[in-house]
Amino acid sequence: MDGIYSFLNAILPMEAYQFTFMKNALLAVLLLTPLLGLLGTMAVNHQMAFFSDALGHSALTGIGIGIILGLRNDLLAMLIFGVVWAIMICLIKQSGSASTDTIISVFSSTSIAAGLLILARGGQFAKYSSLLIGDILAVTPQDLLYLLIALAVTLVLWVILYNALLMTSVDPMLARSRGIPTRLIECGFVVLVALAVMLSIKWVGVMLINALLILPAAAGRNLAKTSRGHAGWSVGIALVSGLAGLTASYYLDTSAGATIVLVSAVFYAVSLLIRSIRK
Repeated sequence: MDGIYSFLNAILPMEAYQFTFMKNALLAVLLLTPLLGLLGTMAVNHQMAFFSDALGHSALTGIGIGIILGLRNDLLAMLIFGVVWAIMICLIKQSGSASTDTIISVFSSTSIAAGLLILARGGQFAKYSSLLIGDILAVTPQDLLYLLIALAVTLVLWVILYNALLMTSVDPMLARSRGIPTRLIECGFVVLVALAVMLSIKWVGVMLINALLILPAAAGRNLAKTSRGHAGWSVGIALVSGLAGLTASYYLDTSAGATIVLVSAVFYAVSLLIRSIRK
C-alpha cells in the first residue's frame, strides 16, 4: 500500500489527501462507484430502482439473525441473508403474484422492521446505527481488497452476461425465444446486486445505498444514445460524483456519503435539463 499512497501524494498534492484515511476512502470510491454505476444501469432497465433499498434494509435483519445464530462476522451474515432475500424477491416477482414495486415494498418494510425488532432488544441498536448512514472514511486496506475482488468479478460477469441481461430487460419473450434462460439470468443479476450492496453498506449506509446505485444510472440514461453509452455515462458520473463528493465533504466537514449522493443528484438534474433541450 505504501507505493500506492506515494503515487497518490504525487498526483494529488492537496491537504485532504495527505491523510491515510482519506487515501483509503479515495481508493474505495474508485472501486465502489464503477461497481454500483454498472449494476445501476441494469437495475434501471429492469425497473427495479428500489430493489437495492430493500436489500439495504435487509442488512439489519441479516446482522440480527447472525447474532441469534451466533455468527460473529457481520459481513458474512449480511451476505448470506442478502443473497437469500434477493432470490426470494426474484422468485416471487417471476411468479407474477404481484407487481414488482409491491413485492419490493413488502420485502423492504418487512426486513427493516425485523432488523429493528432484533437489534433493538435491550437497547443495543445504538451499536449498529452507523449502518444507517455509513462511513466511507473508516475503510481499511482489507476492505479495499474485498471491493477490488467484487469489482473484478462484476466486470467479468458483465462481459459474459451483458447481452443476455440487456435482452431480458428489453424483451423477455424474445430473449426466451432465442434460448436465453431469462429467469436464471434475472436471479443471477439480483444476487450480484445483493453482493455489491452488502459489501458497500458499511461505507455507504442503508439510507443512501439506493440513491448511489440509481442516480448515476438514471442520469446516464438521460444522456446516452445507446445501451453501451448508458453504461459509460453511468460509470463516469458515479466516479466524478464520488471524487467530487469525497473532496467536498473534507473541506465542508460534511458526511462523505451524503455529499456524494447530492453531487449525483446535481448530475441527474443537469441531465434532465440536457434531455429537455435535446427534445
